[in-house]
Amino acid sequence: MKVLVVGSGGREHALILKLRESPKVTKIYAAPGNGGISAVAELADIKATDIDGMLAFAKEKSIDFAVIAPDDPLVLGMGDAFEAAGIPTFGPSKAAAAIEGSKVFSKNLMKKYGIPTASYETFDDEDAAVAYLKAQGRYPAVVKADGLALGKGVIIAADEKEACDAVHAMMGDKIFGASGSHIVIEEYLEGPEVSVLAFTDGKTLVPMVSSKDHKRAFDGNKGLNTGGMGTIAPNPFYTSEIAAQCMETIFLPTIEAMRKEGRPFKGCLYFGLMVTKDGPKVIEYNCRFGDPETQVVLPLLKTDLFEIMEAVHDGRLGEIQVEFSSQCAACVILASGGYPQKYQTGYPIAGLDGDGQVPGVTIYHAGTKRQDGQFATSGGRVLGITALGDTLDEALDKSYKAAEGIAFTGAYRRSDIGRIC
Repeated sequence: MKVLVVGSGGREHALILKLRESPKVTKIYAAPGNGGISAVAELADIKATDIDGMLAFAKEKSIDFAVIAPDDPLVLGMGDAFEAAGIPTFGPSKAAAAIEGSKVFSKNLMKKYGIPTASYETFDDEDAAVAYLKAQGRYPAVVKADGLALGKGVIIAADEKEACDAVHAMMGDKIFGASGSHIVIEEYLEGPEVSVLAFTDGKTLVPMVSSKDHKRAFDGNKGLNTGGMGTIAPNPFYTSEIAAQCMETIFLPTIEAMRKEGRPFKGCLYFGLMVTKDGPKVIEYNCRFGDPETQVVLPLLKTDLFEIMEAVHDGRLGEIQVEFSSQCAACVILASGGYPQKYQTGYPIAGLDGDGQVPGVTIYHAGTKRQDGQFATSGGRVLGITALGDTLDEALDKSYKAAEGIAFTGAYRRSDIGRIC
């Protein structure tokens, strides 16, 4: 089988490395891919959102199966285009991808079907949003852009000024473009965060190993929200009792709600959860594998990923036995100085072998390119250093030790991944 993986980050690198383990997969193309991915797949210089260009390439190469990894092309309907062309695809339809593409839609879905989440109101007028904040007077408050914003469209405001500034930045200054034309203002939930990715064919749902993302840029959960500075799996706060509660009150009701709405979800559904004193609640949904959660979840997957994806596509996930290792995994992100705001790229990376790897760990390339015969930085999050261990401490120690041997100008990382909640 010839497989096309759409996307260019660490998540896509993780998917490709796992797909390569399948005896059914003989050739992998990645579009657009990155420097590290070039060592394990053939790259095509096509933007992930270029539906026509991607489809033409898939036809030219006689692709047997497509995996659409990022949110943008899914929300734009790339999966629908591939399926209409007769190319089996892992990833939800445009209608189902709205569960991430519109926070207004997802919040209203949860309200309609009684799925536990934070209380909220939605707005398409800046003055009305500001008036609501002032009338409520409850802080912290959470302000969310309705649409996609590269994982940065959520602002936790400590007081009225920060909240009103966030509303103006989204709705007035349009810092997230059209994604901020509509916003959600919701109550601030407290408790440990948990990420759970799940395979689903629209009928059966199989949760993967839980994980914990560290979104803030700096130690102590300080600084701006990023796309994720590191992850661990499994999440120590996700007990078997909470898992059972989530299956009953959140996971299965969400799949059923999407089916009833005429938007059956097939692919990977990401549940961003908060374990509150009142039980687990949904913070957000994603319509695809999380990044960098994928970099700690997939290394623990024992079952053939490609077989799972085929079963999801064919509506027979219930026939597959999905198994995970009992080990722990940790991923530490090396980022460019200045990220998630302005940063420079093009710096050579020292400490990697010819395939962009380091013995004893797996290096997932997120923002790298080949330059003058070596790897160089090309993005904000550059590398994800993932290690496995029988305990979380063992995995973290391996990951951090490997990180010490990798260097590029301006590189920074958090030193408390897995040590702080």
